[in-house]
Amino acid sequence: MLRTWPVLLTLLLGTAAVGLAQGPALLEVGKFSAATEGSTLPDGWKPLTFKKVERHTQYEVVKDGSTVVVKAISEASASGLTKEVKIDPHEYPIVRWRWKVENLLQKSNVNRKDGDDYPARLYITFAYEPDKVGLGRKLKYKAGQALFGEIPIGALNYIWDGKSPIGAIVDNAFTDFAKMIVVQSGAQRIGSWIEEERNVYEDYKLAFGEEPPAINGVAIMSDTDNTKERAVAYYGDIVFAQASR
Repeated sequence: MLRTWPVLLTLLLGTAAVGLAQGPALLEVGKFSAATEGSTLPDGWKPLTFKKVERHTQYEVVKDGSTVVVKAISEASASGLTKEVKIDPHEYPIVRWRWKVENLLQKSNVNRKDGDDYPARLYITFAYEPDKVGLGRKLKYKAGQALFGEIPIGALNYIWDGKSPIGAIVDNAFTDFAKMIVVQSGAQRIGSWIEEERNVYEDYKLAFGEEPPAINGVAIMSDTDNTKERAVAYYGDIVFAQASR
């Protein structure tokens, strides 16, 4: 999707608290169903744009059936919506969300920079906590920090891909500080609302081989700037939950 991943990671760096470790069983990060139909931004969310990408994806709060959701239309464009958070993934390891896509991208390829586009994706970014980072990643992070300033230590991208097997975890084509996790693939479920649930705590450990630090950002994005195609997607509510005990 993007020519310079550190820019994305910097924009997603957040400090606003969504909840405390002893908080409720659910943290409502994206209560899109309570948003005002016709608005462009749900409460607490802001645009995520990139200097080198001139065309931006269009987002709008719409009603789909009886439920208010966020609609994204991407036409050779890239931008997202982001929210700053502070969530302990040990306390709230489960993320749940709903999404729907109207089409796949013919030229997308998770392994190539010119194919790093998806009709729908959910980002989760993580703060830099030195005591939870191995030496090798710490040195790479310090080098990136010197160039770009404060950036998160990593990101999980939950994507709807066209070809990759569901469950695949792949380094982002631009940086291994971001991991792509395929949660939907292929055309079988196009046009249907899909309820997703992932264990962010376990996904981070599997993807990066370390204990996860605090979650500091959540974003949604539909992007087609590399493939120059068109995508339409819908995003429902996003919540974090405590694990069953």
